[in-house]
Amino acid sequence: MEFIIIYKLPFHKTIYMSFDSLGLSDPLLKAIAKKGYTTPSPIQEKCIPIVLQGKDVLASAQTGTGKTAGFTLPLLQILAGAQTPNKRPIRALIITPTRELAAQILENVREYSIFLKIKSTVIFGGVKQSPQVNTLRNGVDILIATPGRLLDLQDQGLLSLRDVEILVLDEADRMLDMGFLRDIKKVLTLVPAKRQTLLFSATFSKDIKKLAGGFLTNPVLVEATPENTTAEKVNQKIYHVDKVKKRAIIIQMIKEGDWQQTLVFTRTKHGANKLCEKMQKSGITAAAIHGNKTQGARTKALAGFKAGEIRVLVATDIAARGIDIPLLPHVVNFELPNVPEDYVHRIGRTGRAGANGIAISLVSHDEAVYLRDIEKLLKQKIPTGIIEGFEQGEAPAEDPNAKRPQNHSPRKPRNKNGGGNWNRNKNSGNRSNSNSNRRRSD
Repeated sequence: MEFIIIYKLPFHKTIYMSFDSLGLSDPLLKAIAKKGYTTPSPIQEKCIPIVLQGKDVLASAQTGTGKTAGFTLPLLQILAGAQTPNKRPIRALIITPTRELAAQILENVREYSIFLKIKSTVIFGGVKQSPQVNTLRNGVDILIATPGRLLDLQDQGLLSLRDVEILVLDEADRMLDMGFLRDIKKVLTLVPAKRQTLLFSATFSKDIKKLAGGFLTNPVLVEATPENTTAEKVNQKIYHVDKVKKRAIIIQMIKEGDWQQTLVFTRTKHGANKLCEKMQKSGITAAAIHGNKTQGARTKALAGFKAGEIRVLVATDIAARGIDIPLLPHVVNFELPNVPEDYVHRIGRTGRAGANGIAISLVSHDEAVYLRDIEKLLKQKIPTGIIEGFEQGEAPAEDPNAKRPQNHSPRKPRNKNGGGNWNRNKNSGNRSNSNSNRRRSD
């Protein structure tokens, strides 16, 4: 399959184009203005005209660059321009890997469609299906869904995808990581062969291009930024510390820096819970969000964090792509991810939409291999600093026969088919190893 490659722009390039030059309708321009946006981001500037032309798209952009609007705006215009059937069938299907991201996309769709006669809803697991089914029975134009709940309801005969005109796969790389390849292939058999398909991904791997080659028709390849890069307005810093001192360090950082909104990442659910408990005991309002939490608890924690009622949200990588807070000032990697691409997604929660952000990582001796792989992926050295009173001790003697940390190899498709000046800004989980055995959790 041949890809039509259109121009690439570095993220820092100034864009002078306005939204009204992209061919969008007055109701959409009114909605955009209501949100306070005046200038499209590079991914929006490139994608919107292409999607409006009815072409398939394979697009890659950094997290936080506005790619959701890149497909939502033209999708809404296409649907609004067509005659709406009396009984509204699902005409656009947006599939995303996590509940939080699905809910965020629905929020964006509704904000942009406020002046249009378009109905939309979201379905995902972890909650009762009956309210979702009732909404579907009343008819919707746009359905945002996680793969598991989507196929569950389809298997029960509670929804039909035979009228889908536009299919969007958002965060496709994450869906592959989470073992949803088989589900994606199943969905492709349920939607019409004649359709417009848009595939969006934060990272652009060979696996993604291979997946796209199976169901996209002469797609336009859109890359707004180089692969696996971080936003320039994120001030990154590494602090080498002893593992046992990490909890004391992060609590001191938050208190002395008077941080009011901080997103902290851990590698495990248990680690997230323990860190959250430690912070609460120290007088810091905190909540944990991960796969073992009920959907109600996850939603409540995220809402409290966004509203400023909770100072610290401790999360596993399940939240890395579902949290959209425009001015989130701080992200802390309490533990480095064992998959380097996840570092890009984590720190992409700050420095969004042109704002400045600070991303700090606490790195112990046993995480040195993770740091090396992250810097190799980014093709850059991350600045390092020292926290007075918490200097790292000598590294233990390296065992030449020691094995590499488990689960460290790069992800593949599951199925072959400084000091204490932390506020300074110079620019200012568990996953299944098998598709066949994967339990649907979303």
